[in-house]
Amino acid sequence: MRISIIAFVCLLTFSCNNKYKEVKNTPEDYQVIPKPSKMGMLTGKFLVNANTRVVGSEALKNEGELLANMLSSATAESISFSSEGKGNITLKLDDAIENEEGYKLNVAFDKIEISAKKAKGIFYGIQTLRQLMPASIEAKDGSLKELTIPAVKIEDNPRFKYRGMHLDVGRHLFPAEFIKKYIDLIAMHKMNTFHWHLTEDQGWRIEIKKYPRLTEIGAWRKETLVGHGATKKLDRKYDGKRYGGFYTQEEVKDIVAYATTKHVTVIPEIELPGHSLAAITAYPELGNTGEQYEVGTRWGVYDEIYAPSEKTFGFLEDVLTEVIELFPSKLIHIGGDEAPKTQWKNSKFAQEVIKREGLKDEHELQSYFIKRIEKFLNSKGRNIIGWDEILEGGLAPNAAVMSWRGTEGGIAAAKQKHDVVMTPGHSVYFDHYQTEDKDKEPLAIGGKTTVADVYAYEPMPEELTPEERQYILGAQANVWTEYMKTTDHVEYMILPRMSALSEVVWSSKENRNWEDFSIRLNTFKDRFDALGLNYAKHTFKK
Repeated sequence: MRISIIAFVCLLTFSCNNKYKEVKNTPEDYQVIPKPSKMGMLTGKFLVNANTRVVGSEALKNEGELLANMLSSATAESISFSSEGKGNITLKLDDAIENEEGYKLNVAFDKIEISAKKAKGIFYGIQTLRQLMPASIEAKDGSLKELTIPAVKIEDNPRFKYRGMHLDVGRHLFPAEFIKKYIDLIAMHKMNTFHWHLTEDQGWRIEIKKYPRLTEIGAWRKETLVGHGATKKLDRKYDGKRYGGFYTQEEVKDIVAYATTKHVTVIPEIELPGHSLAAITAYPELGNTGEQYEVGTRWGVYDEIYAPSEKTFGFLEDVLTEVIELFPSKLIHIGGDEAPKTQWKNSKFAQEVIKREGLKDEHELQSYFIKRIEKFLNSKGRNIIGWDEILEGGLAPNAAVMSWRGTEGGIAAAKQKHDVVMTPGHSVYFDHYQTEDKDKEPLAIGGKTTVADVYAYEPMPEELTPEERQYILGAQANVWTEYMKTTDHVEYMILPRMSALSEVVWSSKENRNWEDFSIRLNTFKDRFDALGLNYAKHTFKK
């Protein structure tokens, strides 16, 4: 009797799936962003139901459970992952796949297989599978009466190894839960790096146990500039409201662990030698003038800069020791941008250091400063990455460069055989306006960068030789938050520009087409709606 029941269930399952065997699919069923390297439409659909089971090795438990939970929450069926037995959705590691982030996805009416060299490739295959399902799955309310996935054969891998998004929490702070949401968006777009800008003139945002005044004092400003401000100091208006906060080390650990499950590397940024007013306010002995300081209340560049003293280096080494215990990233961002040299020029001590070290000028003093920090981080098994100003006065031996003032810094660094992440302001600064009609837009820093502008960006400079091109790791968008007070505002500024960048850094140059992308984006926005995201709608106007 028991055999008969099992046979009946198997027959019933096959019959349910079999009715989808000859279903014809259309191009509208395959609206994936970023566009896969190779994708072939097939006949048939896979039906997700109570008999669906996800299987794979124990090494793929994280990915298997993620997929099983995705399917369960969409259908209200109890779909599980197992590392034993048989299933109709199989996750498999395959050493024959060359790219470490590449994957193969095969969907037939009766089975699905995702294979990859590494677990992260499996994860990206799942993100593609997710987009082959209706956007309503994102609601996770179990409302889908019938969930089918179109049959397809995909072979896919990214063009660039570094695909990143930055977020400034120094100017405005965002809750830890939103940081996780931001990481979710990075992962959904098959991007793999979150650059977390944690320290600024206007606020120090990470707990450092050895230096409690960094968060007791440095994390708080007495008020904030209203609007863009004014040229004349006396004409500036402030809101009169104390503002601040920080992330505890426990919160940071939780966020980094969460990002790991999404195959997102978190790169922390501790700014030096400039953009350091909040830290100097907390510990005035780190400054050059001996005066009392105040955490920044306006935007822009401040003259305050770390003194090139042993006390400063000891402080920064202590800070970075705690930072690297929290972040496993091989790269640690040390800033290096917008560091005015006025105080060093007027500092007797700084001038003595220049003379003692045989340096030519204050630019070489900055290079000396950064090389000291690099040597320390290298001794801990980490490398530095900094904004392109670290080229001035000579590049530290193992430093990577983020090229933000156009592409020139990146080209120069690649020619010197240093790794480069391209992040030029003209194409991937998401704090710019998205249209000429600025009066109808939320306040932004200025400029204009549309979704089309982002999509048209080509990260690989033509000026480089084939050998030099290997040093271009990829690209990143920067989200500076002087004028972004809320999480809704951040979402509005990054979406759907982030979607455009994801295709720029993942898909081959030959495989990109604006008209084709626009069609797929119109479908992709339904996913934003289902997720309750606040995105800009300019691109979707007919």
